[in-house]
Amino acid sequence: MYAVTYLAILLPFGMLDAVWLSLMGPRLYRPTLGDILLTNVNLPAAIAFYLIYPIGILVFATLPALKAGSVGPALMYGALFGLLAYATYDLTNQATLRNWTLQLTLADMAWGAVASGLAGAASFYITRTVGGWLGTA
Repeated sequence: MYAVTYLAILLPFGMLDAVWLSLMGPRLYRPTLGDILLTNVNLPAAIAFYLIYPIGILVFATLPALKAGSVGPALMYGALFGLLAYATYDLTNQATLRNWTLQLTLADMAWGAVASGLAGAASFYITRTVGGWLGTA
């Protein structure tokens, strides 16, 4: 069942982040960061992030929600996990990169909280639904 739950996080989070980056990349990141952005995404690094990050949501948000039998922990702990993880990245960048702004930090941290909370909640419902079909819920 862990594989189902992992995929139930990976897919919604990946889709949400793809939409965010396609909309906000040209509006927020490119104007702020300019020429320090790569022309093409570093695919191995991006793949590593998208494979590793859902494990955090799984452990810290979805599993506690499944144990509690309520979506609340998935949403709340997922959002908290996202806020803290993105804060680590954003505040480190703000402390070390001249182009990184407070606006970028706050927007990105908020996005990390929203996307992670929504992915945690989606995975809770998907896992419960698939578990019900398999008789393991």
